[in-house]
Amino acid sequence: MRINKENTVSLVIDIQERLLPVMDAKEEFLAKTKMLIEGLNELEIHILLTQQYTKGLGETNGEISQLIKEFSPIEKTSFSCYHEPAFVEALEEVDAVNVIICGIESHVCVLQTAVDLKEAGYHPIVVFDCVTSRKAFDKQLALERFRYENIMVTSCESILFELTKNAKSTPFKAISKIVK
Repeated sequence: MRINKENTVSLVIDIQERLLPVMDAKEEFLAKTKMLIEGLNELEIHILLTQQYTKGLGETNGEISQLIKEFSPIEKTSFSCYHEPAFVEALEEVDAVNVIICGIESHVCVLQTAVDLKEAGYHPIVVFDCVTSRKAFDKQLALERFRYENIMVTSCESILFELTKNAKSTPFKAISKIVK
C-alpha cells in the first residue's frame, strides 16, 4: 500500500513529562520523534496529539509541544486513543484513512490504538523508531504483535521520503535537511 499525504494524518501518543524520563533509549526516541514531527510539518500533514491522564502524568514534553503548530492535546484515560470520543471526532474531522503513529508506550497505548484503528477501517502506520516503552523487551514484543495484526511498521526516514515522493518535489530539500 502506497502512503499519500492527501489522505494521511499523524498521531502523537502520550509523550508526557512523567513518562518520558523512564523510557528505554529516550534520547534517540525523542530525537527521531522531533525529526518526524518537523517533517510532517514541512509536508503539511495534520497532527493529532493525546495526553494520558494529564493530572497524574503531566503535560506533553516541551520539545514536542513546541513543534506542533496547532497544539491542542486530547485528554484520555483509556489506553487506546480510539476509545476516547474526542479523539474519534477529531480524526473524523480530518477525513484521513492513513494514521501515522508515534509515541509512548509501544506495547500499551500505541498497540491498542493501532489495533482499534485497523478494526475501525483505518490504516495505522507505526513509526518504529518513534515509539518506545520502559523496557526494550516490551517494544520488541509490540513489534511482534503489530506484525501479527498486519499493522504496517516503518521508520521515520522511510515514511517522510515516501510522503515526499520525488526529489523534485517542493518539500524534498527541507525533508533531506531534517533527516540528516
